[in-house]
Amino acid sequence: MISSLDATQDEYKQQAAERAVQLVKSGMTVGLGTGGTATYAIRRIGTLIRSGALAEIVGVPTSLAIAAEAVRMGIPLLAESRARPADITIDGADEIDPALNLIKGRGGALLREKIVAQTSRRVVIVADVSKFSPVLGTRSALPIEVVPFGSRYQIEYLKGLIPQAQISFRLASDGSTIRTDQGNFILDCVTGPIQRPKELAKQIEARAGVVAHGLFLGIATDVIVAGPTGVEHRTR
Repeated sequence: MISSLDATQDEYKQQAAERAVQLVKSGMTVGLGTGGTATYAIRRIGTLIRSGALAEIVGVPTSLAIAAEAVRMGIPLLAESRARPADITIDGADEIDPALNLIKGRGGALLREKIVAQTSRRVVIVADVSKFSPVLGTRSALPIEVVPFGSRYQIEYLKGLIPQAQISFRLASDGSTIRTDQGNFILDCVTGPIQRPKELAKQIEARAGVVAHGLFLGIATDVIVAGPTGVEHRTR
């Protein structure tokens, strides 16, 4: 059974996503984010394409699951070999700080999400109000995607960077280690508040075997957030 709180949060997510879709214009290449909030945007785009309100839209999906959803909704997709920078990307976030920096990756697509976001002209993040926090790491674990080879050594390295962190492999319901669309593992790092995220990001990126991390710093151009007081559009 879905609680009334969950229902309200879902309504907020849908409101934020549908507001973001108002920024999509005919002829655009659109980055399609992964996760529940971004899925609302995909469904709205599909509805507008079918009604004729949007035309000549092509999508760049950030995961195989989202690619399948986009096809189901009638959104044409660029082949991976022909991928080009998106005019706009609409995606969700796990945590947002006052400077519009993000933690992303709960949906397991952080590598592709970051590739698409970094090459997009505009990155619009959609969320319900619960995603805001004063400091990244306060409410969300930091996902880190690593290649399987030597993956346990990465835990030791990360604990050297963040001694207080609790780090674990992301597991499926059957106890097996989850693999990303690229066949990699995800380490979930419960860090607590991250006081110097830029410094930590550089240290993580310097490690061989780390494919991507969930710190999305200086990437979002817009955040559209919905809550009890309505929908708010913030820009960097």
